[in-house]
Amino acid sequence: MAIGSHRLSQQGAITKRMTAIEEMAGMDVLCSDKTGTLTLNKLTVDKNLVESGPGFRKRHVLILHLAHNTSEIERRVHAVIDKFAERGLRSLAVAYQEVPDGRKESPGGPWHFAGLMPLFDPPRHDSAETIRRALNLGVNVKMITGDQLAIGKETGRRLGMGTNMYPSSALLGQKNSDESISALPVDDLIEKADGFAGVFPEHKYEIVKRLQARKHICGMTGDGVNDAPALKKADIGIAVADATDAARSASDIVLTEPGLSVIISAVLTSRAIFQRMKNYTIYAVSITIRIVLGFMLLALIWKFDFPPFMVLIIAILNDGTIMTISKDRVKPSPLPDSWKLAEIFTTGVILGGYLAIMTVIFFWAAYKTNFFPRLFHVESLEKTAQDDFQKLAAAIYLQVSTISQALIFVTRSRSWSFAERPGFLLVFAFLVAQLIATLIAVYADWRFTQIKGIGWGWAGVVWLYNIITYLPLDIIKFLIRYTLSGKAWDLVIDQRIAFTRKKDFGKEERELKWAHAQRTLHGLQPPDAKMFSEKGGYNELNHMAEEAKRRAEI
Repeated sequence: MAIGSHRLSQQGAITKRMTAIEEMAGMDVLCSDKTGTLTLNKLTVDKNLVESGPGFRKRHVLILHLAHNTSEIERRVHAVIDKFAERGLRSLAVAYQEVPDGRKESPGGPWHFAGLMPLFDPPRHDSAETIRRALNLGVNVKMITGDQLAIGKETGRRLGMGTNMYPSSALLGQKNSDESISALPVDDLIEKADGFAGVFPEHKYEIVKRLQARKHICGMTGDGVNDAPALKKADIGIAVADATDAARSASDIVLTEPGLSVIISAVLTSRAIFQRMKNYTIYAVSITIRIVLGFMLLALIWKFDFPPFMVLIIAILNDGTIMTISKDRVKPSPLPDSWKLAEIFTTGVILGGYLAIMTVIFFWAAYKTNFFPRLFHVESLEKTAQDDFQKLAAAIYLQVSTISQALIFVTRSRSWSFAERPGFLLVFAFLVAQLIATLIAVYADWRFTQIKGIGWGWAGVVWLYNIITYLPLDIIKFLIRYTLSGKAWDLVIDQRIAFTRKKDFGKEERELKWAHAQRTLHGLQPPDAKMFSEKGGYNELNHMAEEAKRRAEI
């Protein structure tokens, strides 16, 4: 996490709380203030919507900067103003008059209407792209603004985040003129909405609190004093570059550069860091089970005592290799990630148990049979003399050391271990460690630890055995994930998209659900209790993001 915090600082994000990086990896809802966060908080003329009067062009209207209108076209002007107001745009009328005397005290001629200029608060240059990428990463974005509902919907339309927004009166169970909104539980309404308008600081705080109560990991971005309570309450509070001191103090991450694209970089970086930590955890559990169970079975079945000093050598070489995982090249999860303890420990126990059994089988073949000498014409290690017993210990050491460290390539990858290129440091450390382990097994003659070199012939046999043993590890990993989540085979086929086996990635089903939700919210049919399940789950979080993305596309 320290390395990740340093990388974020280079990208323009200062991390005040280190654990926020880990929490951001699991963030599935991002609430955002509008004014000053998604937008620039600067009124600008929308040149595409300028309405000019008779005899004038849009270019002229923008140059004249005059005022008001004449009563002759009052109806049309008010119609245009109402049209702008429905989209949350303010109107500035432009008119001119002729002053023959050329003096400011002169009454001049009648005013002539020139046109109307719509004013709006423009979005930041990267807000739309940030929201699009957040939706693709499985993060549902909600706008929480104190402005009017029409302004919030217009901003949502421009940003592509959907216009399914509601007034603040719908938040805390207050009476609402729309019966379809009142019929929905407040928690479900907050989950399904794209945003809320006309809110106060206590509303923002309550929205974040209720989302957290529904087991969401909630992020909040803001810039003003009114955002501070929600920033403090959120799991990850993010203050934008020009935020007030109160917002920065309440946040966990402070952006130092204009724009919101750093948030996506922070999400990807945090997921990569989380992936490294999860890879290490699975590896550590697997190796612990593998060492303890393997040597325990050898001691119980054949009363074989593996030299303790060689266990220390294995631990030192493993630690030297595993340290490089902090800089390993990993592929961030395409969806919010979290500590799935059942999957982690199940994977670790099964992989560790498999490797322990492979060690027991190797020991049996070398100690009780002549399989390897007959097939590869190497020296027999059957128990006939003390020297042979010491060589058997060297062979077991090499077998345990090489396959144990090779396991890291399986635990670090989401797909086939040979399809995801590891980092240079990890490969280099692995090769150095295995070279040292092979040289020890081949040449060592350490009587104090009861080990004697086995030669290059047996070293080749051990390496070949470990390569064959390594091949089923990926398949076992997929079977474990398939059993626990049912998504492993989709992971093999497609590594970059929210995984599904449905046609067109479930596009038709999502469209039907969205249409059903819209009919429900607008009172065309009663709410479906199944649609708003209280249990929820990982799949539902993905559906929420997909629904928001679909609404934006429509």
